[in-house]
Amino acid sequence: MHFTRPRELLAAWLIGLALGYLLFQVAYASMPSLPTLAGVTLLVLAAVEVVLAFVVRKRIRSGRVVTGLGIARAVALAKASSLLGALMLGGWLAGVAFLAPRSGELVAASDDLPSAIVGAVCAAVLIAAALWLEYCCRAPEPRDSDRDRRVTG
Repeated sequence: MHFTRPRELLAAWLIGLALGYLLFQVAYASMPSLPTLAGVTLLVLAAVEVVLAFVVRKRIRSGRVVTGLGIARAVALAKASSLLGALMLGGWLAGVAFLAPRSGELVAASDDLPSAIVGAVCAAVLIAAALWLEYCCRAPEPRDSDRDRRVTG
């Protein structure tokens, strides 16, 4: 497994954007109104990942035992969350792109636009939190004194 690459996030974002816009265009007339706090579930996941990132980072820096399996699970969670966040960011931005021009003429579109904006912001926060968790799971660089000991010893 490798860490998340920008092209993977871009691909997920583009897929979410295309499918989201297509969904809004085809089915918006028959969709129920979007709940204003629909995207907040992504924010809850982001908060959990930020807390986990600080815990993992502190354990690694203090030299306490961190199992390889635990780190692998955290990296898998971070990778999945960043891809989910990119996919959802595309979907929510598709909603913004669809609803914003129509918000002046359709009451439903003006009511749903804040939901799409909240969802897009929460998805972006999830991406950032997931990438932070992934970064915190990296093995620390060896200190200069450790490197010197290996070279001379």
